[in-house]
Amino acid sequence: MNEAGPADGRAGAGRRPWVVGVSGASGTPYAAAVLRGLLAAGESVDLVVSRAARLTLRDETGVSFRDGHWESDLAAWLSRGADGTEGAFAPELSRVRYWPAGDLAAGPSSGSYPARGMVIVPASTASVAGVALGLSKDLLQRAASVTLKERRPLVVVVRETPLNGPTLRQLVALDEAGAVVLPASPAFYAGAGDLQELVDFVAGRALDAMGVEHALYRRWRGELGGAARSAGHS
Repeated sequence: MNEAGPADGRAGAGRRPWVVGVSGASGTPYAAAVLRGLLAAGESVDLVVSRAARLTLRDETGVSFRDGHWESDLAAWLSRGADGTEGAFAPELSRVRYWPAGDLAAGPSSGSYPARGMVIVPASTASVAGVALGLSKDLLQRAASVTLKERRPLVVVVRETPLNGPTLRQLVALDEAGAVVLPASPAFYAGAGDLQELVDFVAGRALDAMGVEHALYRRWRGELGGAARSAGHS
């Protein structure tokens, strides 16, 4: 087993983390917002970042993600706002455990590992296909397959447009297998005033599907015009 990170209380008795898989689709701010939301809720996290996701992260944020420096790289990533503002957030990372994507002997690769469930955010069409077909080419796919077979919650935040026939059929297969298919589709009724609020809406919907409490967006209250009033428009 090749676990990255200190072997301390993060692996203690009673720890039941959410596995967060980050694939190579565009949308790394969604992953950052979900991670911050889980940590703010007091949840433990096991993080898996695919090889393709590292390239996307570097392209979208300028942050490199390296196995040997994952803690400092993760801190740099999660501190950035969706608009690239550095130091916008200061999440506490002590409840995060990182597993390299190539480590198929990692904890989340086994059904006996005590995880709460998993979210793939963003989910590329390649990761959707791999999970739908039951492949295990890396730890992200294997952990998702384990999550399904153990009947744990799996939320797939797919980020692609347009969607072709094969991908649509694979998404239906995931739904039939028990996963929640959650497209990264921001809504506007919450009165979002900037890019971060649009990102947080999608992250909040993912956390809703996972049953994790948060305050990332204004919920619908059955009152027309609420978004305009919250934004200060007449």
